[in-house]
Amino acid sequence: MLRTILLGSCVSVQGTFVRQFSDGKIAVQVGNKVFSGYPIGARAA
Repeated sequence: MLRTILLGSCVSVQGTFVRQFSDGKIAVQVGNKVFSGYPIGARAA
């Protein structure tokens, strides 16, 4: 499942979901790198 996370105030990364941490952050994998950050919620159209 693809998920999008925020790494900073204006940097986002989209990748394959890896795991969720207890502080609310999630990890996503892009290629051979894993990034962790806060998930961006879905917006209603």
